[in-house]
Amino acid sequence: MRIRYFAWLKQRVGLAEEELDPPPEVTTVGRLKAWLGERHPRFAEACAAPGVVRAAVDQEFADDDRPLRGAREVAFFPPVTGG
Repeated sequence: MRIRYFAWLKQRVGLAEEELDPPPEVTTVGRLKAWLGERHPRFAEACAAPGVVRAAVDQEFADDDRPLRGAREVAFFPPVTGG
């Protein structure tokens, strides 16, 4: 699975993207966030506050309870604001 990090998350993790094979118990976006937080403590810090990190699964917005079955890409990014 390709994991992509955008904006300031890229700096916190130190990567723009990575290819990973999460363990079988990582079945939802929320569990993926927790697992990635173990790998990247600064990502965990960013995810600690609700609404700070958004996710998209295969380019569709996704909540933490979204299943990952069959997902090829998960992207994480901060909320977008316009002006």
